[in-house]
Amino acid sequence: MDSRLPAIADQLLLIEQALRQAGWWADSPPSVEALASPEPFCIDTLQFEEWLQWIFLPRMKLIVENGLALPDASGILAMAEMIYVNRPGEAIALMASLRRFDLLISGETQA
Repeated sequence: MDSRLPAIADQLLLIEQALRQAGWWADSPPSVEALASPEPFCIDTLQFEEWLQWIFLPRMKLIVENGLALPDASGILAMAEMIYVNRPGEAIALMASLRRFDLLISGETQA
């Protein structure tokens, strides 16, 4: 088992918490068509927050729960920085959680 899995599991919960605290957590999923977009991050059919909730978090939770191989790298913070560039301060907690996630995936121990 990858020794990073417990820390990554905790980080996924913190990402969810940040989404909830920002009011970006939805009770019902987007349409099947929206979730099936072939575009990276479903950028053409979902808001970034929706992609995090309905695609990223479930996929990462499956990886963690089943002890599967983690990705070699993550650039999710870079995507968030692009999304929130014109909304400074709006996603501070979320971006901090995504930054920590990227560091964990890359094997860095600093936050």
